[in-house]
Amino acid sequence: MTQRARTEDTIVEAAGEADAPYRPGGLTAAEVRQRVERGEVNDVPVRSSRSALDIVRGNVLTRFNAIIGVLWAIMLVVAPIQDSLFGFVIVANTGIGIIQELRAKKTLDSLAVIGEARPTVRRDGTPVEVSTSEIVLGDLIELGPGDKVVVDGVVEEADNLEVDESLLTGEADPVLKRPGDPVMSGSFVVAGGGAFTATKVGREAYAAQLAEEASRFTLVHSELRSGISTILKYVTWMMIPTATALVISQLVVKDTDVRNSVARTVGGIVPMIPEGLVLLTSVAFAIGVIRLGRKQCLVQELPAIEGLARVDVVCLDKTGTLTEGGMDVTELRPLNGSDEAYVRKVLGAIGDSDPRPNASLQAIIDAYPDNDDWRCTEALPFSSARKYSGATFSEGDGQTSSWLLGAPDVLLPEGDPALDETDALNRRGLRVLLLARVGGELDDPHIVRKARAAALVVLEQRLRPDASDTLAYFADQDVAAKVISGDNAVSVGAVATKLGLPGADRPVDARHLPEEPEAMARALEDGVVFGRVTPQQKRDMVGALQARGHTVAMTGDGVNDVLALKDADIGVSMGTGSEATRAVAQIVLLDNSFATLPSVVAEGRRVIGNITRVATLFLTKTVYSVLLAVLVVAAQVEYPFLPRHLTLLSTLTIGVPAFFLALAPNKERAQPHFVRRVMRYAVPAGLIAAAATFTSYLLAGHHYSGPGALAAETSAATLTLFLVSLWVLVIIARPYTWWRVLLVAAMGGGFLVVLVVPWLQEFFALRLVGTTMPWAAVGIAVTAAALLEVSWRWVERRVPA
Repeated sequence: MTQRARTEDTIVEAAGEADAPYRPGGLTAAEVRQRVERGEVNDVPVRSSRSALDIVRGNVLTRFNAIIGVLWAIMLVVAPIQDSLFGFVIVANTGIGIIQELRAKKTLDSLAVIGEARPTVRRDGTPVEVSTSEIVLGDLIELGPGDKVVVDGVVEEADNLEVDESLLTGEADPVLKRPGDPVMSGSFVVAGGGAFTATKVGREAYAAQLAEEASRFTLVHSELRSGISTILKYVTWMMIPTATALVISQLVVKDTDVRNSVARTVGGIVPMIPEGLVLLTSVAFAIGVIRLGRKQCLVQELPAIEGLARVDVVCLDKTGTLTEGGMDVTELRPLNGSDEAYVRKVLGAIGDSDPRPNASLQAIIDAYPDNDDWRCTEALPFSSARKYSGATFSEGDGQTSSWLLGAPDVLLPEGDPALDETDALNRRGLRVLLLARVGGELDDPHIVRKARAAALVVLEQRLRPDASDTLAYFADQDVAAKVISGDNAVSVGAVATKLGLPGADRPVDARHLPEEPEAMARALEDGVVFGRVTPQQKRDMVGALQARGHTVAMTGDGVNDVLALKDADIGVSMGTGSEATRAVAQIVLLDNSFATLPSVVAEGRRVIGNITRVATLFLTKTVYSVLLAVLVVAAQVEYPFLPRHLTLLSTLTIGVPAFFLALAPNKERAQPHFVRRVMRYAVPAGLIAAAATFTSYLLAGHHYSGPGALAAETSAATLTLFLVSLWVLVIIARPYTWWRVLLVAAMGGGFLVVLVVPWLQEFFALRLVGTTMPWAAVGIAVTAAALLEVSWRWVERRVPA
């Protein structure tokens, strides 16, 4: 049996499970209290973030923390406290990670409350809005266009109620629901209205677990996180045999002091672990969430920050994105001799026939008050697929009439004179609706053939004041903007032209687009503005662009955008959008400001670009640490460093600089192949650093002799390694700004202070003896720095990312 068939069987099983008969007024307050006492409430915890316990566990209980913890305990026993500093650094870093993630959790949870769907239920005969967690078994829940079905139930009232179950069954066509039909959590209303009784709530509801998982803050399923996991896996494979060989070499082969051998063995193992990389990634993401939260941007899935940074095409819905939600009726043009006063009555009655009007109909309601003499006997709600709505009225004098209100180019045949008027208005950026009289049943799919034009309703759309700057930002960042709308193509093009979008003066009518994906993708790449796009076409457009290798973001606020939002790499919904769009979007702009999108893009680019940059620092250390251990084992010499030396080097050349670099501004568009991009620099840098350091160590071994020889050799090797590592930082910090130059200089100054202050010399066991070997160490480091520059440029030209 297929997944779709199993899902449909489950939908059927949901019917008939309410424990009370249908009552139009819903439950009473007493019945609600009884159900709450019995635990029959919708208690699924839909969280936007990990729990505090999960955050602490995720930061503390890691593989590398366990390894370092064991090594730290050994060092506390066998060596001075300065050789155990690496353990205190890890504790401090882990604490910082936990604090930042808890701050991010607080931000997300508070924003999630603002953006939470609040269904309307009837209680004691009165419609009231409640949170989804307050719904109880047997509640009568009202539905309208764009509403998400939050629990399982059975339809009690239906007024041309059309429900999209594609998120459950994969079937894109809406399903017409009648009283007695089941509805499932995870579906949403595309047209019409009604009410249903909740038959399953909480964790019993189908798709409840899916909804919970989809709404949860997560640190997984991103190229960045999976790339780091891959790197850590390889590091583990390299570290185990290398560390084992080092332990044997230092404890068995070398006949030296056991405590000193243990200390130097630990000094060789600890730097192999890029322990700060995962931590810094989590901190960078968490701070990104906090920054976006301050701009009223709810990140429902954390990798969305990363994903939007990789976007190269953003598809924009016009209404609610480029324009504000409200509209104004600016003109009424009667056609075919229609009486204007009569037309106004018709429009007033149509407005009264829809309990959940969209923005266009709300403008008509505001302009033409209700006509109390007319009674609606049949209504056809607006559908994005049809592009029109309709109603049949019993007029006050006993006459009946049927009317359609919708897109002129859909309701009228080609060549109709009214279309010329419509085109002229559309070219001015105005929205035009046609009122047409019809005969026959409203749900007849061919009823438009019987339409007779009665009037044109001209609406003016309010442009978002920030839309022009936002489009300019995307153009500057090499992100192609495509305006995809269900409105008339000429009208959409005129609006986009007013906002300064290049190519908007050549709009494309989506009804003439090819259906074949490759041909459609070519047309999409050539065009900028597309009108008369159906919801299914929006979905197909997203898929066609993705098939051409594009990373696609889709913005929208209406129910017609849901399918495309779901399929896009990144879905962005406005805070005032329908419940369904907010449910499937990864990012919700709670302040409804299109201008927030550049901040999201910039934050993602900052995180991805900077983590790629600092990952090179961490993995260079891993590479040179592993290679140094191999060289020590092969040469049968003592490991050159104590833990304190590498703690100092790591702090000055990696830890402190990485923290600042990870949080710095970065506008470069995120590139794919994270692992390859990092390793192509880290491997040659690590090889050069290890070779230079070991050369300096061996030369010092031949130069020095006597009781203090090992300490002098270690100091010379430390000097070389620091200078080479500092030059890696110099390269990573490019392009230079004043603060980056100051950062590099401060790290170099810090090491110099250690070399000249006596008590720091003693604390870190660093004392340069004589002048010959220290200057030789500097010379080796300079040669290594030159090799770094050459290899860096060679890699840039010859090794593809």
